[in-house]
Amino acid sequence: MLVPLRPGELQRLIPAVATSNQFAAALGNPRKILQRVMIAAIGGVITLLISQSQLASRWGAVWLVVGVALLLYVLWGPIVEAGQRNAGLRRYPAAAIFEGEVANVFTRERVLDSHEQANKLGELELVENRRTWIVLELEDEDGYLGQLSFPMSKKHQFIRAGSLIRCLVLSDRKDFSRIAALTDAWLPGQRLWVGEYPFLLRPAFEELCQLRFARQTS
Repeated sequence: MLVPLRPGELQRLIPAVATSNQFAAALGNPRKILQRVMIAAIGGVITLLISQSQLASRWGAVWLVVGVALLLYVLWGPIVEAGQRNAGLRRYPAAAIFEGEVANVFTRERVLDSHEQANKLGELELVENRRTWIVLELEDEDGYLGQLSFPMSKKHQFIRAGSLIRCLVLSDRKDFSRIAALTDAWLPGQRLWVGEYPFLLRPAFEELCQLRFARQTS
């Protein structure tokens, strides 16, 4: 079942400015955070040194602002990244609430990164950092819709085929003949949110679902 959103509702459910949950998701894993810190530290120190040098006496104030901005990259970098991800879905002309069920649940291994290191014999071997992802196949009375995949944790072990699930469906066609994207999803029976990235303002989405589906059943 697809329930089209009214004008302005997509923008209310997916904000232009990053929320705290989106900031945390965009901040990334420790390795990504370390990369941001290194970029901020190196870039910030270099530009601040340039701002204090005689070569940049005319543009010293500009270099100083750039240096401070780079030092704060750890903070504004995730905000910009989250805003770009949000904007990617807010641009679609057609959006609808999907209510269906989990048709199938399975897991797959994903390689996060790999590197070579020497073993006890001094031989180089490839070491892969893997993580288990859970995949949900979604369908309704019209058939298969698509897949949601995200890193698996203990709370996901209770998801079963047949579970009721709701999310937003985005399309560049008003008739939704081609699905472009799915957001994170809500499983009311388990009171559980799932997804790789928290696009939705979740309390607002739950409230909207209660309003729309209560009207349809009344």
